[in-house]
Formats: sequence, structure tokens, C-alpha cells
Amino acid sequence: MKKGTQFAFLSAALVASVALAGCNSGGSNAAKTDGAAPSGETSTQQGNTSGSGGAAANGGKILIATQSPLSGSQSSLGEAIKSGAEFALNKRVDEFKQLGFDLQLFPQDDQADPKIGVSNAEMLISNLDVLGVVGHLNTGVAIPSSVKYEEGKLVMVSPANTGVVLTEEGKKTVHRICARDDAQGPRAAMYAKNTLNVKNAFLIHDKTAYGQGLADQVKAQFEKDGVQVLGYEGITSGEKDFSAVLNQVMSKNPDIIFFGGLYPDGGIIIKQARDKGYKGYFMGGDGLDSSEMVKIAGPAAEGVIFTSVAGDVTQSEEGKKWAEEYKKASNKPLETYAVYGYDCMNVILNGVVEAIKANGGKKPSREQVLDAVHNTKDFQGQFTKVTFDEKGDNKFADVFIYKYEGGKSNFLGKAE
Repeated sequence: MKKGTQFAFLSAALVASVALAGCNSGGSNAAKTDGAAPSGETSTQQGNTSGSGGAAANGGKILIATQSPLSGSQSSLGEAIKSGAEFALNKRVDEFKQLGFDLQLFPQDDQADPKIGVSNAEMLISNLDVLGVVGHLNTGVAIPSSVKYEEGKLVMVSPANTGVVLTEEGKKTVHRICARDDAQGPRAAMYAKNTLNVKNAFLIHDKTAYGQGLADQVKAQFEKDGVQVLGYEGITSGEKDFSAVLNQVMSKNPDIIFFGGLYPDGGIIIKQARDKGYKGYFMGGDGLDSSEMVKIAGPAAEGVIFTSVAGDVTQSEEGKKWAEEYKKASNKPLETYAVYGYDCMNVILNGVVEAIKANGGKKPSREQVLDAVHNTKDFQGQFTKVTFDEKGDNKFADVFIYKYEGGKSNFLGKAE
């Protein structure tokens, strides 16, 4: 963003925020999702711990944003990221109040659209109360949005972006706690060969950075391991009739269809494949990990296998307790990425606290928060441990296997 444009944008956001300031309460839900800054405070208040009023007002406002699809066909996963992050933030509002700050969530709906993600990112970097971002769901949205975060030195921690290129572009602001496609894809392919004993495969992808990137990794591993690739085709996401590609599949009769893409398309593809008489395996990546998958595919979802970069938090007693608390607090079903949204938020908040301490108790700059988050070492989240390498990848990230059975996804274990 050019300097002149940024100044004009900041001025407009400030005017809008002043109009809204009287509507906000101290809770984390107070921030709006319509792009208006929820506070009239600006960078001039950073580090100001003087003045009258309650503890939360003395140090000013700290906003942590989320960016994920909160509307549209992918909203179940986007809402899970936002709700998990919100659950974490709500637990720490009092802690920040004791430090003298008003901590709030600032959720943004990127609609799984790169243009909207970038527009939201521009708004976020213009509001200097925003000190971190939990997001995104879609790699294709995260990559262009991260260009703006880098300009604004605004730290991003992703619960779900697996595209390899995201952390290969040298951006210091970009981080993720999940595994990359070059870990997930090969593990999926090896599981298909070694556990499912497939000899040949047909690969379909949705032409997105995530879907095609994952399919490319699976294809490369299949070819390396001697699994014959009978077809590799792209589809247009959002279509309702996939007969053209499925007719090719039926003519080849592969042992497995691997789909690189998300559940709205994947559910339709497997349903239509079964309707055509396909009897083989159907497998995908973490994009198939949603309770909506069964609703879309119906009985055809039975037996669908997917890898995920997010594990099942309910495998431990502590995790089961957390899951019940989360469902009660959010009034939402537990989706896998909720706990990763939770862990991402705590990684950012821990960085903010460290930056506050290093800044003598005053409101830190974005650069200070970025440095603290980037230097995260051996942080034990609710599910995953986090240590970022120089690129922003998590050294403890792993890959897991799930299978849809009995109308729900069942955790099978780590993908070895």
C-alpha cells in the first residue's frame, strides 16, 4: 500500500471507529466484522499507561484479528477457526486487564476469496491496535494477504494453511502451526500404498493453491513408489455436475481416487462417483475434514479416508474436557480446526505478553510482538507443541489419518 493511500485509509477507518466506539462492550465479541475499526484509539496511544479509569483503559486496546470464511460454502471450517481463537482469547481477557489492556477479538470474513482477504488485510494493517492475526483457512487467500501483513509488520499464525510456498517466500511475519503439503501429500500417498495396497490411482484437484499443491505432492510420491497414475485432472470448484471427469475415472477403474480440494466439492464428487458405480477407495486431504462432508455426500461418505494436519484433541482425557468446555462456550459442534485456532491464538497472546514485559509494561509495537512470536520455542498448546523455524514452520507439526464411518469422522492415528 502506498503511503498516501494508507494515510487516507487510516483516516477513514478512524472516523468510522469513533462512530462505533460507543457501541462496544468490554467483551471479545465487541469488534465488528464489517471492516470498521472497533476503537477510536490510534498509534499515539501506544505505550500510554497514564490517565484515569479502570485498568483495561490505561494501556489502551489490543485487538487480535481472525481471517477465515465466516460465510459461504466453507464457513464450517472458517467458523471453527474463529470460535477456537475466540475461546482462547476470552480466557485471557482478565489477564490482559491486569496488565492494563483491553483485549478484544476482531474477526474478519475473508469468504475464501483472495481479493477479500487482501482487502481485509489492508484494513487490519491500517489499524495499529491490531497486533496479530489468526488465519487463514485457504492457502490461496493467505499468500496474497501475507504480502500486506509483511508491509505492516503484522504477525500471522495459521492453523490450517498447508501450501509449501507460503513459508518459502522469506516473509518474517508468516507462521503456521500445521504441517505443509510436502509432509501431508507424501504421507497420504504412502498410506494408500502401504496400508490400502493400491496399485494405481486417479487424481483430481480443484486448481487452487491448496488443492493442486496437495495433489502434486501425492502424485510425486505415487510415482516414486511405483503406484501407477492413471489420470490427473482439474475441476472448477463450485460446479454441481462432475460427470466429465468421473466418466474418465470410470473408464480407468482406479483402485483409488485422490481428491485435492475441499469438502463442498469433494462431497459431491464422491456421491456422483458412487452413483456411477465406482467401488474403489476415495481419499483426500484435510480439506475433507468437516461435519458438512456427511451432509453433502450422504451415505457415499462412508469409508472416505482423509489425511489432516490437525489431530483429534479428544484422544486424551484432558482433551475431552477441553472439547466439552469449548462446545459449551461456543454453542458449536467441535470441528478439528477449532483447537488449532485456539492454539494459534495462545501463541500470539503469549508473544504479546512477552512483548509487553520487554517494553516495560507499555503497549508494544507490532515489531516487538512479531519478534516475540517468531522466537516461540517449545510452547505446549492444547493439542500441538510449537517451535517455529526461521521460515515460520512448526518443527513439531504432524500428519494424521481419519475415516468417515457411521456418519462421522473417526481418528485412526498418525500417518506413518
